[in-house]
Amino acid sequence: MRRGISVAAVVGVLALTATACGGDGGGGGGGDGSKAAKDPGSVSGTVTWWDTSDATNEAPAFKKLVKDFEAKYPKIKVDYVNVPFDQAQQKFKTAASTGKGAPDVLRSDVGWTPGFAQLGYLKDLTGTPALDKQDDFLEGPLKNAAYEGKTYGVPQVTDTLGLLYNKDLFKKAGVEKPPATWQEVKDAAKKIKEKAGADGIGLSPDSYYSLPFLYGEKSDMVDAAAKKITISDAASRKGIETAVDLVKSGAAPKPAGTDGYNALKTDFKNGRLAMLVDGPWATKELFGGEAFKDKGNLGIAAVPAGSTGVAGAPVGGHNLVVYAGSGNFDASYLFTRFMTDAERQTEISKAIGLLPTRKAAYTPEVLADPVRKSFHDALATAHPRPPIPQGGDLFTVWLQHYTRILTLKEEPQAGLDATAKEWKSALLKDYAVQE
Repeated sequence: MRRGISVAAVVGVLALTATACGGDGGGGGGGDGSKAAKDPGSVSGTVTWWDTSDATNEAPAFKKLVKDFEAKYPKIKVDYVNVPFDQAQQKFKTAASTGKGAPDVLRSDVGWTPGFAQLGYLKDLTGTPALDKQDDFLEGPLKNAAYEGKTYGVPQVTDTLGLLYNKDLFKKAGVEKPPATWQEVKDAAKKIKEKAGADGIGLSPDSYYSLPFLYGEKSDMVDAAAKKITISDAASRKGIETAVDLVKSGAAPKPAGTDGYNALKTDFKNGRLAMLVDGPWATKELFGGEAFKDKGNLGIAAVPAGSTGVAGAPVGGHNLVVYAGSGNFDASYLFTRFMTDAERQTEISKAIGLLPTRKAAYTPEVLADPVRKSFHDALATAHPRPPIPQGGDLFTVWLQHYTRILTLKEEPQAGLDATAKEWKSALLKDYAVQE
């Protein structure tokens, strides 16, 4: 797996890509954005944007913003391309490394941004017009846009996980409030099964959903500052054993090894499951289910705490990043700034329910929606992910073992040790393994 390239290789890539995108060179220059800052109306050219949002439910709203941008800056044309999320990371790497066809601006998952930055594929946006009113961004999303003290992305949307629950099933079972700890989840699940005839909580076998269990024991996958792999330490093991206990006790049904996440969502939205750990992106689908035709039946609370009393979920979301080989930095900066300003974030949030990254975008109207309000509150205790280039790849390795652990095909300690060993061997060679 490719983890980095030499300085010479980076220089070569940038030389190859200097004219790869951006069309007519309306102000690439040295990339300081002076023209965009001083005379934005004079900036011209083409910006190619790869949008990785959902083509059906989200992309139409972003296309509208593109038209609004072109109306404000008539000398700039945006070449809009919707790229499937599951293909975008590798597609961008290939285009950037070969110097053929990379976009000027990419909607990058927060987990991809450090890796792209390390490879030399992204422009440092520190001090450029793209990163406007930096103090207005929420702390977590801004941290997820940085790498080694520089900011390579502008936070566009953010998200986290919460405990979603069926209020009617809770009422039937006599559960008066959402569980605040995993032990309370276990207790509530037993009541729900006995009195309401539904399963308790759905646990996705996707490795991303393991993080609340780690955070609940004050652990994480890695300690980036100390350069230690912590996925197999005693605290992490306790967190994962908590998840396994929920399955073994019957509080959580054993998830399917294939497409387990979607199966759980189907059961939850149709009233066969009382609780689900998920994010704001899931709510549109859930409201189409039998159990939530009345949207008020969906409750949202913070993810439960572990034995330490700590509750936390990961900060997710997307950044807009500018390709280091763009032929039109000024137009790219203006586009990035426009698409991430408070007005546009407010509009997108109201249109499709995504969470803004700017404080100013949390208007009374945005917060009047109970879903957005609940997830906004959950962000207060959310954890930024480690800003390391290998962040996205860690989940790929861990996924195989976490799925086997949660489906009771592998013992927690064996799976955690194997994960740490694979990370050490292939991804984090300079890290120590925390015992």
